[in-house]
Amino acid sequence: MMLALVLAFLAGFALVLGFWPVALDNRPKLKLADDDPFADLRTPDAGPKKKGLAAVISAITGRVSVFNRPFAVSPTGRRMFRDLSIGRVRMSVEEFLLIKEFLVVVMVFVAFKLGQGSDFFTFVVLMSIAIGYMAPEMWLKARISKVKNDILRNLPDTVDLLGLCVNAGLDFMMALKYVVEKSRPTVIIDELRNMMQEINVGKPRRDALRDLAKRYELPDLSTFSRTLIQADRMGTSVTEALNILSEDMREARFRRGEAMALKAPLKMMIPLLFFIFPVVAILVAGPVFLDFFQNNPLKSLGH
Repeated sequence: MMLALVLAFLAGFALVLGFWPVALDNRPKLKLADDDPFADLRTPDAGPKKKGLAAVISAITGRVSVFNRPFAVSPTGRRMFRDLSIGRVRMSVEEFLLIKEFLVVVMVFVAFKLGQGSDFFTFVVLMSIAIGYMAPEMWLKARISKVKNDILRNLPDTVDLLGLCVNAGLDFMMALKYVVEKSRPTVIIDELRNMMQEINVGKPRRDALRDLAKRYELPDLSTFSRTLIQADRMGTSVTEALNILSEDMREARFRRGEAMALKAPLKMMIPLLFFIFPVVAILVAGPVFLDFFQNNPLKSLGH
């Protein structure tokens, strides 16, 4: 019965898809710079074209995902778009919602196959729906956390390089250009490249710095932007501001390292209790128990 319902749903879905317009949006899109190493991570259609099976799958998902376009313009869709851009996922909101729906269908099908006839069947179905819907969200949150950690790890070194270039006699924009061109590709370098391009096309430096801090909402990045904005507004030396900011960020990174080191013993308790201590107990007490059961001294006392 369940298989028949799934086949009927797929048949109706394919019928509706057959009458759907082939192309809904053929508007031209802006193309990023060719030398941008992260250009293929910002938009779903950026980067080299896919070939073979990957191209077919991408075309099918692109056509099917248009049904989720009304949900993409909702507040939840805008939040997903922001999370996908922060997590540097080459995927549209419609395709991300399609993955959620596909996982929900798969999990419900598995729940019907495995849990049918059980006393907790309704609970199993509801849990499968929740897992199918939340699994992509959890993956995206983990990716965002990884991107933010990369920014926190590389930001002090980037500020150091900016301070050295400014101390050598370059102005801020020339120092920013030199650091962006000569540094290895990282998330913060890519964001600084985007900021420099925005400033070059006419966006005020203060607004570009403010938008950079607002995009990630990291305390260190907000401090970096706020310090440069105040230096630009007050007319103070950018060199001194960068030197002070570099020292503060290195101190903050050192404190975060200390906090992680202090948390390590607590995190080690779980593998110690569940994996290491039982093995040690078996190795130490196992031979004693075996010898006790084979040569039980209590048997002679009973006779």
